[in-house]
Amino acid sequence: MITAIDTNVLLDILIPNDLFFASSQAGLEEASLQGSLVICDFVFAELCIHFTSHSECDRFLDDNQIRVEPLVREAHFLAGRIWQAYRQKGGKQNRILCDFFIAAHAHVQANRLLTRDRGFYRKQFPKLNVVEPGQGR
Repeated sequence: MITAIDTNVLLDILIPNDLFFASSQAGLEEASLQGSLVICDFVFAELCIHFTSHSECDRFLDDNQIRVEPLVREAHFLAGRIWQAYRQKGGKQNRILCDFFIAAHAHVQANRLLTRDRGFYRKQFPKLNVVEPGQGR
């Protein structure tokens, strides 16, 4: 089982969020017991701003046994198509293309996505296995 992780789950742990820390940590631990953990390069970029050095960010990922993967072309294509349809239907402008890359990576290159933003991802990527921290599955 390969679990892709959304930025929000990692930030809940990295910058302890009183409301979500425990469930995000438990979700990450549960996912690691079921297989490997990955993030796409876009999540990596979003994480980098929270570290003072590249090696510090790498250490955080290594300590949590999370590997970084670049998106394959199929995932880029899928993200672009779904984002385009979303925008044509009047989707909110606060949803950036990066959100679609994160989901497409999970859909094409992993078995599921661990995120707190399950409603959005389930609606835009109905075939994606979306798991919320603390909800199992």
